[in-house]
Amino acid sequence: MTKEFQATQYKLESVKTGKRFEDEGWTLDAPGESDPSLIRAIYENKQLEVKDNSLGIYKFSDWLPIRKTLEGSSAPATYKSEGLAKYLGLNNLYITFSGYWPEKGANFRTCSFKETEAYAVSGRLNSTDQVLVVASAGNTARAFARVCSDNNIPLLLSVPEDNLSALWFDEPIKDNVRLIATKSGSDYFDAIHLSNLACALDGFVAEGGAKNVARRDGMGTTVLSAVSEIGQIPDYYFQAVGSGTGAIAAWEANLRFIEDGRYGQNKMKLMVSQNAPFLPIHDAWKADSRAMLPLEDELARKQVEEIDAKVLSNRKPPYPIAGGLFDAMKDAGGDVLVASNEEALEAAKLFLETEGNDIHPAAAVAVATLVKQAQEGKLDKDACIMLNITGGGEERIKREKEVIYLKPSHVFDIDPDMETVREVLEKLF
Repeated sequence: MTKEFQATQYKLESVKTGKRFEDEGWTLDAPGESDPSLIRAIYENKQLEVKDNSLGIYKFSDWLPIRKTLEGSSAPATYKSEGLAKYLGLNNLYITFSGYWPEKGANFRTCSFKETEAYAVSGRLNSTDQVLVVASAGNTARAFARVCSDNNIPLLLSVPEDNLSALWFDEPIKDNVRLIATKSGSDYFDAIHLSNLACALDGFVAEGGAKNVARRDGMGTTVLSAVSEIGQIPDYYFQAVGSGTGAIAAWEANLRFIEDGRYGQNKMKLMVSQNAPFLPIHDAWKADSRAMLPLEDELARKQVEEIDAKVLSNRKPPYPIAGGLFDAMKDAGGDVLVASNEEALEAAKLFLETEGNDIHPAAAVAVATLVKQAQEGKLDKDACIMLNITGGGEERIKREKEVIYLKPSHVFDIDPDMETVREVLEKLF
């Protein structure tokens, strides 16, 4: 841990009311407000000063709500596309890559942009007296497990049993990290429910998901990477979404750059995508509904089973909340696009052929929708486009390194009772 690091100076603000207040250490909600609203970090430094690459993600510390830096992080890498751009006839396509691609300067050992969240959230943590609780459909758990294991932060992960194949690592995970699962047939929503039960016990603290400003601003480093590399705010932002938190983070970073004043005054159109047939955000957006539309539990679980991009399977995204995805898209413009498993598979092959690296299914969903938009003539060939590749290089890292899998300490029923959860967790920590 670097001794010289000075905690970033910032205040917190309720998106709903504009009221500003101090961060009490782990503030997730605006004090004294009953209407649901995200809170936002307002940084003292209005202009971003990008620091040395050796700091990894913390080169963007001006706009990260952190008290300390940790070892081992990598910043997202942005480069101008040649192969894919030529194939699509786009003159200003920039790819922001978070994954394993050492030649491009991307060294994410878990191959996912969820590492940006894990390093930012862990950098915000004041003490390690309590166990941090994270629910995940896979990639987030892998990222938090790696970062918390390497930095001795107590962590409890809750993941659906069907997604445990996502918990691979290039080095063993220490015992300060424990994994529990919801039995086969369950989904991310069930894992969240289990994590909420854990958080009701003494000694456990919720990481907070989209409500945690560190998580969003960690993700926002993809946009900080792109804008500082390109020298301007892009016209379009393409990303696949499960919760939409990454797109909210992109919008917030965009607003900071407008205030910075050196990169333009435009808002990137948020072109977010989902993997058919699981389309809750798409369906709500197309209905022009702030509220999520009703979705029956069994149907949702069946749809989640069918999609290849399991990490995009969030049934309760931060879409309706003030400052959430609905507000972001209404303010910035854009659309919710759709790709099938087959289209995503083709897009992944295309990316490998034209750019030279493998990508995760979720990133392939984003590529597939970019391909469709370009081929249908919906994008100006000179438009500045940011394609957020949220994970990749996994096949490559598994070829180059021996990987091991984290096993769950306990597999729970889909709806476990509180006493069982208490008994199991008392033995684990």
